[in-house]
Amino acid sequence: MATTGTTNFALSFTDVAEEAFERVGLEMRTGYDLRTARRSMNLLTLEWANRGLNMWTVEEGTQDLTLGIGSYILPADTIDIIEHVLRQNDGNASTQNDVQLARIGFSTHATIPNKLLTGRPNQIYVDRQRDAPAVYLWPIPGIQGYQLRYWRLRRMQDAGQGIETSDTPFRFLPALVAGLAFYIALKMPEGAARIEGLQAEYERQFSLALSEDRQRVSARFVPKIARVG
Repeated sequence: MATTGTTNFALSFTDVAEEAFERVGLEMRTGYDLRTARRSMNLLTLEWANRGLNMWTVEEGTQDLTLGIGSYILPADTIDIIEHVLRQNDGNASTQNDVQLARIGFSTHATIPNKLLTGRPNQIYVDRQRDAPAVYLWPIPGIQGYQLRYWRLRRMQDAGQGIETSDTPFRFLPALVAGLAFYIALKMPEGAARIEGLQAEYERQFSLALSEDRQRVSARFVPKIARVG
């Protein structure tokens, strides 16, 4: 028998919500049902952000640095930065150079004696504020032309109005449906008896998807041996 020849299966948010309601043993019939499912799905994607690194939300970003300015605000949908380098001579094939920046914490940044020292930045402090993260570079740029190049985790897009597809790769659709079903069962009296089973299925599907959502590269660990005395 012939196969379809297509690999573009996707679910709109309404489809995800209907499937989730059916797993709870209910039918999605009213506009309120859709609205409450949308709210739960938005909370679910926020939970995923707290669970760790979602590979499809990693994006590269740049910030041109200004002479004498050491602090910059990142895009508001940035969760955190996972890698960062200082680039010099961007776009020049012969002289472009990336230098790794050491990430420091609040205490280290706070105790820097001279925060106005200028030079080539070699440290970065990421201040994860409520509205948008800010970065503080030290030393502050002593020349014009430096560029901060970073890889950030961004927030997943909102659930939408029902016709859009979710901001997740296809391999996470089973986890998305299972998680939404669990969330809906938590607030529907009719679903109380299914909560335990739906939660177990959600955790199983999320673990399966998370084990696939990774980079297939070799890891090499080199011990740091310090000489004492």
